[in-house]
Amino acid sequence: MVPAWTDVYFVRTREIVRRFGDCRATYAVFMRRPVVYAPRLALTWLRAMAKARGFEVEVDEQFRESQWVGAGEPMMYLTGSMAGLVDLETLFLQKLGACGVAAYNAFTMSAELPDVAFLAMDARHCAGTEMAELMAYAASVGSSRARRKAKAKGFIGNATDATAHFFDQRAGLGTMPHGLIGYAGSTVRAAEMFHETFPDVPLTVLVDYFGQEITDALAVCRRFPELAAQGRLSIRLDTHGGRFVETMDTQKSYEVLDRHCPDAIRGYRSETELRYLIGTGVSAAAIWHVRESLDQAGFPNTRIVASSGFGPAKCRVMGYARAPIDVIGTGSYLPENWNETYATADIIGYDGQPRVKIGREFLLRRAEETGAG
Repeated sequence: MVPAWTDVYFVRTREIVRRFGDCRATYAVFMRRPVVYAPRLALTWLRAMAKARGFEVEVDEQFRESQWVGAGEPMMYLTGSMAGLVDLETLFLQKLGACGVAAYNAFTMSAELPDVAFLAMDARHCAGTEMAELMAYAASVGSSRARRKAKAKGFIGNATDATAHFFDQRAGLGTMPHGLIGYAGSTVRAAEMFHETFPDVPLTVLVDYFGQEITDALAVCRRFPELAAQGRLSIRLDTHGGRFVETMDTQKSYEVLDRHCPDAIRGYRSETELRYLIGTGVSAAAIWHVRESLDQAGFPNTRIVASSGFGPAKCRVMGYARAPIDVIGTGSYLPENWNETYATADIIGYDGQPRVKIGREFLLRRAEETGAG
């Protein structure tokens, strides 16, 4: 599999090295932007490949999992047979770079909203099952850092069974897509169907399908008053950006925020932040409006789950708007700019002799300081 999926020049280099004599090579691995260190899946794969090829790879990690890594800082040094390592670089870096950026994003989002629990709902946006595994792992690593540094709840689970173990869950979490509501013909009927089929699972009900977020949220609460009182009923807002939540408009959005967090309106710094505060879709004002409506109707224990575009920037705005969110469902911690995920590996030593291409001497100096090479 490796020769077919790695860069041809690495494959050819392996053949050349095997023909003219192997050596012990030391690689420095780094990224060009800050990340949260998330190497486990990449290193597990690398060690398995080294074992299968019959050589040992020495791994000198400069950081522990979930630590912050600065731009250009060597994350690790790898030493071993050059013939054994050289054609593994492509696949190894694929498993490393995107994880660091996704973990960074997951940490940032969790730290901005430390009292909110997150669900990783990225599987549908991943390019295959391998990426889905990498991204779920990354969310768990970033979440671990947020719990340690910000006492955040962080990511408590994800949407698929296969990767639930990264969050110490036995199975994926989630209740219903919009398609179930379309099938049922009404929001309340979809909730009834779900609860009848899965009576022991806490009920989370989408309320935006018919554009009646408030009407349908209250109807579901009245249909399941005991679940609402017990805190086992959640309303999920996933309103798209093409319209306001029911009964809201720009003026009412300003008014509701002025009642609850006037400083947020005075402090926004861009048009994007203003849209997150008072715009269409799942804005901070919309969430406050739903919370007000539930409380006034006598359902203060009904929880609010928010989704739809919750990446680092939107979470930051929700944080300073003190939006009353209990859970956020997100796939938007996935790297937005894929060129930022590129990890790089340079050979910096051959048989113990330091040697690196011009411009990367900083890797060599770091290697000498730490004894690598």
